[in-house]
Amino acid sequence: MTVVQKQELKRVLREVGLRATNARALVLGCLMDAGRPLTHAEVCDLLGEHGYDRATLYRNLVDLTQAGLVTRTDLGDHLWRFELAGAEGHHASAHAHFVCQECGDVSCLPDDSVSLNAWRGAPKSLKQKNVEIQIRGVCNDCD
Repeated sequence: MTVVQKQELKRVLREVGLRATNARALVLGCLMDAGRPLTHAEVCDLLGEHGYDRATLYRNLVDLTQAGLVTRTDLGDHLWRFELAGAEGHHASAHAHFVCQECGDVSCLPDDSVSLNAWRGAPKSLKQKNVEIQIRGVCNDCD
C-alpha cells in the first residue's frame, strides 16, 4: 500500500468517525483489494506479515462494520464474511453471492445476474432489498 493510498483510507475512516489507525487502514485496504467477501481467518492470513494479532484484526472488522463501511454476512457455514459496503456498485445487502459447494469459495455475482421482484404482500425486507441472496453450486475450478 502506497503512502497516498494509506492517507486516503485514513481520511475515509475519519469521515465515519473512527480513529484512523494503521491497523484499520490495513484491514480496509485488504477488503478493498480482495474484491470478494473474506472471513476473519482470511484477513489474518493476508495481513499476518504486519504483526497484528487476530483479536485486533477482528475488532477492526467489527468497528468497520458498525461504522457502515463494511457488511458482514453468514452464508450458512457459520463463518462471518466481511466485504466493503456497496462494493462494486452493489446494494449493501441485496447482491447475490455464489458459494461453491466443493471448495467453499465465495464470490460476488454481478447485480444483473439475479433480479428481485417484490409482489403484493411480499415481506418489507424484500421490497427494501434488505435481504441476503446466495446461490450454491460448483465453481469453474472444481467442475
